[in-house]
Amino acid sequence: MDTKPKVQNRSTKDDPVIMALPAACSDERAAVEFMEAQRWGDHPACPRCGDLDVYQMKDAKTGERQANFRWRCHGCKDQFTVRIGTVFEDSRIELRHWCFAFWRASTSKKGVSALEIKRQTGLSYKSALFMMHRIRFAMNESDLTPLTGTVEVDEVFIGGKPRHFNNSRKTRPRQKTAVVGLVERGGRVRPRIVADVTAASLKRVIRENVDPSSRIYTDEWSGYRVWVGKEFAGGHDTVRHSTFEYARGDVHTNSVEGFFGMMRRGLDGIYHSVSRKHLHRYLSEFEFRHNHRELDDGERTVAAIRAANNKRLTYADQVG
Repeated sequence: MDTKPKVQNRSTKDDPVIMALPAACSDERAAVEFMEAQRWGDHPACPRCGDLDVYQMKDAKTGERQANFRWRCHGCKDQFTVRIGTVFEDSRIELRHWCFAFWRASTSKKGVSALEIKRQTGLSYKSALFMMHRIRFAMNESDLTPLTGTVEVDEVFIGGKPRHFNNSRKTRPRQKTAVVGLVERGGRVRPRIVADVTAASLKRVIRENVDPSSRIYTDEWSGYRVWVGKEFAGGHDTVRHSTFEYARGDVHTNSVEGFFGMMRRGLDGIYHSVSRKHLHRYLSEFEFRHNHRELDDGERTVAAIRAANNKRLTYADQVG
């Protein structure tokens, strides 16, 4: 029997990242040095040409680092900071606030609201919201390797609660957004927004994200019938929720429903209201935390910071 404690129950007392974060969240110099250490380690490199022959620019009189913490590259002769080539490039928000936002977004199981970031940092709500959207953009997983093994698939509808609707998923009001969740048993998750939950839409999203050798578990929804068992070598098994059957041996969709439960508690309890326009970024945030759930809090925070490399989200892209 595995007696290893859950990640959220493990002590962070000796975690070097967690021990360094309070200082990084309160002092700009410490924040810059923290970000440099997480991004480059012991080998700082020019983000433009990749040259390792770089040096810190210092004040000629005092010998201290310049106030803007610039570096210079011997290769391309360009100046740069740790911000260049990341989601926080060109941001006027101090890095100590970025450290705090990355910390909270990576370690809060159900997420952290922009209003909370605003209260803790003193930023405006608009700045805090844009910063959190940039972090969610960084968390967007670039690993598109198909899910393998046993894969659970289910759907959920995100949005307001209409006054009247029947039990047919096709005829639910359009203000609800359909999301298909695909979970690799014991592994990764892929939540994807779809136009509807017809067989055509389900077929497209499953084909794009699941290896043909996999075994698929779903509920009894008609959109999965006939075609799934023919296309996937592992076959297709279902559970009948309409007859209160939730597991039959190892056939169940409890893993994907557990992910949906965490996601909905976050959307309802932390964010309260999320538009379809920005929903994909919130899904990226929940996906990132789930896929890095076995890491300690410090390791997960570092993973999020490193995921911010080579990504940009401008304000025009966010609102456009």
